[in-house]
Amino acid sequence: MESIWMRREELPNFQSLTSEKNTEAVVIGGGMAGILTAYLLKHRGVSVILLEADRIGWGQTKNTTAKIALSHNLLYDKLIQKIGREAAGLYLGANWEAILKYEQIITEHNIECMFERVPSFLYSVSDREKIEKEVEAVNHLGCAGEFTTITSLPFPVEGAIRYPAQAQFHPLLFLEGIARDIEIYEKTRVLRVEEHRVITEAGPVVEAEHVIFATHYPFINRPGYYFMRMHQERSYAVAFSGAACMDGMYLGTDTKWDYSFRNSGEFLILGGEGHRTGENLTDASLRKLRDKAALWWPQCRTEAMWSAQDCMSPDQIPYIGRYSARRPYWYVATGFSKWGMSSSMVAAMLISDLIRKVPNPWEEVFSPQRGITLSTAKHMAVDGTKAAAGLLKRAFAVPDHVLENLTIGEGGIVDMQGQKVGVYKREDGKVFTVSVRCPHLGCQLEWNAQEKSWDCPCHGSRFSYKGKLIDNPAQNDIGGMQDDQ
Repeated sequence: MESIWMRREELPNFQSLTSEKNTEAVVIGGGMAGILTAYLLKHRGVSVILLEADRIGWGQTKNTTAKIALSHNLLYDKLIQKIGREAAGLYLGANWEAILKYEQIITEHNIECMFERVPSFLYSVSDREKIEKEVEAVNHLGCAGEFTTITSLPFPVEGAIRYPAQAQFHPLLFLEGIARDIEIYEKTRVLRVEEHRVITEAGPVVEAEHVIFATHYPFINRPGYYFMRMHQERSYAVAFSGAACMDGMYLGTDTKWDYSFRNSGEFLILGGEGHRTGENLTDASLRKLRDKAALWWPQCRTEAMWSAQDCMSPDQIPYIGRYSARRPYWYVATGFSKWGMSSSMVAAMLISDLIRKVPNPWEEVFSPQRGITLSTAKHMAVDGTKAAAGLLKRAFAVPDHVLENLTIGEGGIVDMQGQKVGVYKREDGKVFTVSVRCPHLGCQLEWNAQEKSWDCPCHGSRFSYKGKLIDNPAQNDIGGMQDDQ
């Protein structure tokens, strides 16, 4: 499955790292957050190198719906109650500055990336009151949010909040416009970091005063302990031709009606049907999106389907800043909670200021060392319980399938000579087996029938049916073998 952004992918290729390097800053990870951070550091006079395990933009960036907006679900009323009006205003202001910074960079470099200012809407089909409360909250924070019941959605709503002058773009065309002048090394996987030494899989070491982790999910467990403070979620998107032309970007705020809509050129992108990684019990998410589109626009045609993975922080605020008090020269950008485009720019601006010792009023709001509220503690307890369940399941649960009973195209966990093994029977009859122990922290992997992958319900690592690593925090494959039955 490839997103529509991959159709016009024109990213440059970069060589792998083959020799030792010394620099002021090294960025690990070549997605939007990493590239933007390297870009701003370079343009502010800091020597910087970026290391990417695969190709730049080929992680979560290529799977975004590419909205740059303040409309981070119904967040601001909650933030005012939990962290206060001043801090909530700083969060909103940071994301507004992100929109302006994207526009400035695009204008300065004349980047043709389909950037356009459009309104963004949050809607509810069942609860007018919660929308009205959010309108009141954002207005108190100085943002011109407007209540409305008039939308271009194919169904009625109880209410919506309209944020004017938000933005959308083509993320890979944007990256192409800023990446060429950065010292980037692709196909360069980082194995570990020892203080200021970044050690790559192929052997070469980069020495740097500052190390920035922009790897989606941090792969170093201690210090930081981010695996105790986040979980990951899957979400899905389908691009259609012959569908409606929307008057902006839309996102639903109801638990079972959270569909998102936006246009990109001649396509309409419909998103939704998300779930926690590893809890995908059926292969119905993409089918449900297509069924909804067929109901709303009977003449529409599917042009592309894809999925994304998001790191979710318990308070919905990203972790941006110093990785740990024990490593003040390490920095991290993670936990974007489905708002990766605006959060990536916030991360780049904040981290580049921290490295240059420039005071930034956002530092405390996004600090990875911020305090834990009661609500945050409850979310962390839920995540901890699910992680413990994954460990216990690997130790005690009985395999749920028998090899002989697996049908063509089906996957599952079976018992082979007293060992639990993940098995997938491909359509051509070939059988693939893998370990079902996640190499990150040992949880039992679950079969994802929709994407033909093995997913970790504890911390979100994912692997192909052949055992190849797809998504971190794991760093290793799970092995595998093919049996030509």
